Amino acid sequence: MPTRAPSLVLSGDTAADELLSRDPLALLIGMVLDQQIPLERAFRSPLDLKERMGGRLDAAEIAGADPDELRSVFARPPALHRFPGSMASRVQELCRVLVEEYGGRSEAVWRTAPTGRELLKRVRSLPGFGDQKARIFVALLGKQLGVRPPGWEEAAGDYGRTGTFMSVADITSAESLTKVRKYKQERKAAARSSSSAGG
Repeated sequence: MPTRAPSLVLSGDTAADELLSRDPLALLIGMVLDQQIPLERAFRSPLDLKERMGGRLDAAEIAGADPDELRSVFARPPALHRFPGSMASRVQELCRVLVEEYGGRSEAVWRTAPTGRELLKRVRSLPGFGDQKARIFVALLGKQLGVRPPGWEEAAGDYGRTGTFMSVADITSAESLTKVRKYKQERKAAARSSSSAGG
């Protein structure tokens, strides 16, 4: 376990990063929203959501919210995501699972996982987490938050390797963010090239 409070630097906003560092639900929501928008916006949105929810993030409250009202909260300018309606529904689904399976305690997803394999299984079963995102989140937990059940590196796959700049798990500074962005751009270019060659 870490000896000091972790300090994530994913949003480019101090207050938002502090929330991500101390509130497991905020971190999970940020991960869910991290698709098809700049990652800084995705990880800033939990703080905006908290402010729009009356100053607190509570899984049970979000799970029980009126779906139309929650979509309105997400859509209010500036919208919390490029697709506020579908993402509001996904976040609500996430919170329902957290309430039903973990008593509303988000950190229980990983704090009680006995092995890396079980941790990956739990994260992958959450709404909004496919296989790749689940592995990235396991890597983030291990590399930056000290959550390292036996086998976590193997469960995270390539994202768990040290010295990489592949995902949010590796972002600890502006410099590492630049390296991660470069890696993602190279991956996209390679995918386009491969697609063109195959066509």
